[in-house]
Parts: sequence; C-alpha cells; structure tokens
Amino acid sequence: MAFSKEIYEARRARIEKAMGGGLLLFLGNGIASFNYPDNNYQFRQDSTFLYFFGLDYEGLAAVIDIDNNKTIVFGDELTIDDIIWTGVQPTIAEKCAAVGVTETLPMSELANYINAAKSKKQPIHFIPPYRGHTILWLQELLGVPVNTAAGDAFVAGMPVATPSLEMCYNVADMRNHKASEEIAEIEKAINITVKMHCKAVQMVQPGMNEKDIAAAVMEVALREGYYYSFPTIATSHGQTLHNHGYIHILNDGDLLLLDAGAENEMHYAGDLTTTMPVGADYTSRQKDVYNVLINSYKTATTMIRPGITYREVHVAVWAKIAEGLKALGLMKGDAMEAAEAGAVAMFMPHGLGHMMGMDVHDMENYGEVYVGYPRGAQKDSRFGFRSLRLGRTLEPGFVFTVEPGIYFIPELIDQWKAAGKFSDFICYDKLEAWKDFGGMRNEEDYLITETGSRHLGLRKPVDIEEILACKNGTFTPYE
Repeated sequence: MAFSKEIYEARRARIEKAMGGGLLLFLGNGIASFNYPDNNYQFRQDSTFLYFFGLDYEGLAAVIDIDNNKTIVFGDELTIDDIIWTGVQPTIAEKCAAVGVTETLPMSELANYINAAKSKKQPIHFIPPYRGHTILWLQELLGVPVNTAAGDAFVAGMPVATPSLEMCYNVADMRNHKASEEIAEIEKAINITVKMHCKAVQMVQPGMNEKDIAAAVMEVALREGYYYSFPTIATSHGQTLHNHGYIHILNDGDLLLLDAGAENEMHYAGDLTTTMPVGADYTSRQKDVYNVLINSYKTATTMIRPGITYREVHVAVWAKIAEGLKALGLMKGDAMEAAEAGAVAMFMPHGLGHMMGMDVHDMENYGEVYVGYPRGAQKDSRFGFRSLRLGRTLEPGFVFTVEPGIYFIPELIDQWKAAGKFSDFICYDKLEAWKDFGGMRNEEDYLITETGSRHLGLRKPVDIEEILACKNGTFTPYE
C-alpha cells in the first residue's frame, strides 16, 4: 500500500530544496535471517525509504541526485526461482511508476553511480544506519568505515563516512510535521490498539499467565491484518520498565501493566499503556497511587499546545506526582522544587513521551537529540531528565505520546537511600513498605493543532470507573 504518487513527489521535492545540493542515498531494508538464511524475521522496510519512495519491497535502494536532477531506484527483477517462493510481483518500473519515479537501474549499477559521485567529490548524504547489513553495505559502497552517529556529509577522501547531520535535521523536520493523510493512518493504528487494550482488560483474571494476555492482544492486531509496532509489555512487575518476560502467574491484588501498539498496513503506529487490576477491583493503595497518576496525566493533556516546550510539561507532571505522593506521605518539601531538582525521577525515571509516526519512537535511529530537541541543543544529562526523548517546543503537526508513570523500584530506592540522595524531598522511612507495589503507567497519543491539541483515535478506558466498566463489558471506546 502507498499514498498517491503526488505525495511522494512533493516530499522528494521538499527534501531537494531543503538540502540544496549533493547526492541523497537511501538504502532500503532487506530480509534479515532469524537463525539460518531461509528462516527470516518478518520484513519491515526502512521508514525513511518508505517516507520518500513508498516502496514496501525488499532489495531496493534509491538516490536523489540533486546536482544532476535525477531520482533513481535501484533493484533487480524477480527470477523464476524467486517467483516459485514469493509469487509474481509488478516489475521494478511498475512499482516505481506508482510513486512517481521514472528511472530505474539494476542494483549492480548502484556502486557505479556512487563511485562516479565520489570521483567528482560530490557530497553523499545518508541517514544513520541501524542494521548491521546496512552498515556493511554502506562501507562497501563508500569504500571507508561508516559511523552510525550523524555529522557532516561524506566527501571522498575522508577516512570515515559519517551520516549527514543536515539531512537528519531536514528529514526530521519534514517527518515531525504530520500531514492529514498520515494522521488518518495513525488513527487507524490507534483504534486497533484500543481494541488490544480493551481485550486485555476484559480477559485478565487471577490464575492467568502474563503470556496469555500478550498472546491475546497480539492476536487482535494480527486478525485485523496489522502487526504490532513494538514488542508487547504485559507484566505484573511494572516497576521494570521494559519487561518482556511473560513468566509470571497473575494473582488477585496484582496490577497488570500493558504497553502495546498496532502497526497498520502503511506502517504507522499506535502506542498505548493501560494499568489494570488483575482481580475485580484495585486495592485502596492502588487507587490512591492511580489517582495521582491520572491527575498528572490530565495535567499534561491540559498543557500541551503550540509554543510550550515538552520539557515544561514533563516538569509540571513531575511536580503533580510529587504533590500527590506528598499527600500519601512519600515525599515532602516543595513539589516544583522536587521536580526541577530531579527528585521525582525516583518514581518516574523515564520521559513523558516521544514522537510517533511510522516508527513508534519516530526516527530515533537518527538520534533522539536531532528529532526531539531543537538544532544544536543537548539533552540534560541528569538522571530522569536524560530519558526525556522529546524536550522541544511543540508545533502544529507533531504527534507524540503522553505517558506518565509511577514506579517503586526497590533497587533504586536502596541506592538513593544509601547515598542520602534528595533526602529533603523523599521520605525513605515510609518507602520501605512500598517496595512490593510494582508500577503503573497511562499512555495515549496526541496531535498538536494550530490552537491546542487533539487526542488521536478512540479513547481507551483511563479513569478507574472506565477500567472497571471495561472489565464488566459496559465500556465502549469513544471519540
């Protein structure tokens, strides 16, 4: 599936204008072997290649040669041996015509084209590679070792080829501002993601295994003809932020944290998190913390708008969490001071959200600082702050997650307590009784509009009453 060819033509024209000159090199993804050559991971095309060329096929590369006014896709036609296993496909020329590219060449000609550019000392721009095969391919094409961090464009004679910082910034600026057709695709993915979460809330009960939930929500995506946009997190140990083990039996009184998303046919993503009781209801202690969490989430959603930095929103959410935990006797002192100092990272060590699009963490292969921060900015290196993937001023067209969490991580509590860290803000004597709590998070996806923000897709259950209604079969996702 692809958008109209006019969309891809317009995107390529914009990046040509933004870059001004040089040769832009785009390497599509190939098949990656799972454990031997004929047993492969599911194919996933490179998102930057998809954005400019819309060709969801393995074995392709492309150049936009600005200096010579050429756009060429390189690839080889299927042989009869290929067709036996994969079936018939359109020709390379037919595929390319659908996205507005008229010139194609066999893959063997790519090296010749790059060598000609090198001989003329033409700047060759490329995006940071993230797969080992692509790194090796680039090294072979360019004839020198390849860095994976962005810098200046490769010019012949340099001992190392470095991804183009200017290309990263320009492509990120384009992809960060979602067009209406992209927003429609993202909402399709979110709507299926909501179904995944409702399925989990409705089926979870004591005696189940975490893997039962993980399997069920992934089935929802697959039955819709979708895939999942990242490995599902379904855990009763939510204090471990990326817990993919699926090894625990669920007990009455446990919380289940589900972080799961669908990726649709156009490869746009949804990303939601729900924290639900395994039994019939939350415990009183869980309700207390969950209400703090949802109050912090609503603080964020009322603040997001054009012109505000997401760092400001992050700090305000931390302050709201500090205020709520202070009421529970777990923190003390001024809530905003605790937030600005970084003390609340004890309970929320991750950032408030990230850009989202064709990559669920959109373009993080470029480098977080080039996507989520203004040009030339550096991230705050302090614990908690350094995990804020999105810290820049919000602009119309941005799509991102809002995902505050509250976690009680025994190892972090012990380490900070032993060091006397932030003892003016954290009530360590009270925290001992909370080490078995686990963690919770709530996450939804938002678009910045010209005047404010808009929640994307159907609304999943968020408030305690909605989650309990969903468990009882009386909650219906709404706009």
